Amino acid sequence: QVQLVESGGGLILAGGSLRLSCVASGSIGRMHSMAWYRQAPGKQQRELVALVMGGGTPIYGDSVKGRFTIARDNAKNTVYLQMNRLEPEDTAVYLCSGQSGAGNNTQEYWGQGTQVTVWS
Repeated sequence: QVQLVESGGGLILAGGSLRLSCVASGSIGRMHSMAWYRQAPGKQQRELVALVMGGGTPIYGDSVKGRFTIARDNAKNTVYLQMNRLEPEDTAVYLCSGQSGAGNNTQEYWGQGTQVTVWS
């Protein structure tokens, strides 16, 4: 069982930058996709922030394109989310997710999240 632990969140002034990290207790090499989601205050639905599959081109949510960058380091079992030009609307709990397997053997892993609060 792989566990994911996020870190790097905090309170930051609008326009600033943060880098989130997601460290896995096991190998992320076997996970065909790693992603960051966020859940804003008062909202039940999680929003996809960024996703990277193997060595493919990352996918970003429309609201973060051009500002956020996802990167995975399989050697360190870590996924990063570099967030630049932060806006108050980016305030949310950011969660790391990984997926392995396919079809009936699909397994999904989630971290507990890290809080990001952007104030202006």
